[in-house]
Amino acid sequence: MSKLLGVALGLMFTATAQGEAFDWGELKRERIELKLPLLTVQGEQGLLACGYVDVNTCNKTGEACAIVSGVKTHEDMLQKPVLLVSKAARALGVEPGMTGTQALELMR
Repeated sequence: MSKLLGVALGLMFTATAQGEAFDWGELKRERIELKLPLLTVQGEQGLLACGYVDVNTCNKTGEACAIVSGVKTHEDMLQKPVLLVSKAARALGVEPGMTGTQALELMR
């Protein structure tokens, strides 16, 4: 029973590197199974995505997007550094080098 409760709580909150719980709140998580998973987390102002998503396309459409790489789960995305950002994401304060968590907080 306690294992089931732990899994349920894990779906709601994820621990960050600092030991704090991450509240997914209204963030929309998507996963498409390919050879490697295509992962996105969408906030009201922008998108955190894996390397399958092209920043140049987001620049053409004017969307805020930050890219992390080497991830297999949404939880992995929180810890990884942002590698690329679209112009719209940069305008929100998202910068390469910040963690996925930091980028999501700006695009929430």
